Amino acid sequence: MKRLYLLFTLQTLFLSIVVAGYTAKISSITPRIEHRMRAGHSYRDGCPVKLRDLRYIRLNYLGFDGKPHTGEMVVHKDVAKEVTQIFGELYRAKYPIRRMQLVSDYGGSDYRSIEADNTSAFNCRAVTGGKKWSNHAYGKAIDINPIENPYISRSGHIAHRASLPYRIRRHKNPFHPEDRALIAPHDPIVRIFKSRGWRWGGDWHSIKDYQHFDKNRH
Repeated sequence: MKRLYLLFTLQTLFLSIVVAGYTAKISSITPRIEHRMRAGHSYRDGCPVKLRDLRYIRLNYLGFDGKPHTGEMVVHKDVAKEVTQIFGELYRAKYPIRRMQLVSDYGGSDYRSIEADNTSAFNCRAVTGGKKWSNHAYGKAIDINPIENPYISRSGHIAHRASLPYRIRRHKNPFHPEDRALIAPHDPIVRIFKSRGWRWGGDWHSIKDYQHFDKNRH
């Protein structure tokens, strides 16, 4: 049975969802979270989205150890509830996630976050190798298990040494969490995101960004 709780205050919007052992809580950006984001260089004045349009989420995920853990991410308010539903489906599908922390914990560095195999969403940064704003800067992109699902440049370059074994995109051993974390075209995770209108970077032609899911920000 699904239990849905709604609580509104003058300062904070709070939404809690509990479904079959999966828990997700959505709230507005509190002063404490804002301080973390600014101190951690994932948000600053001049970003293309206002803090009032972002939401902070705490949610369950299954770790590589097969046990439930609590993660966190920041996304745009327009996709916050949808994101909790997506990760609820991933939880029930037993899709493993290494870790899920704000990119602020890595000084806003996409490189450092990837090195930690961290699943994350909002980060006020430009697209990889470009100058225009990334969809991450709008809170409408999520990178999942980035070591097992690397970004591969037009030239075939992979920036992270630990990702090199995952250049070949096929499952080899379903008993290993790293193998189950690898995202292939017909995997449930791709279907789950696409069913809600999200794009997958593994479908791109000139580059491949297997970790990346995003939604049109307009």
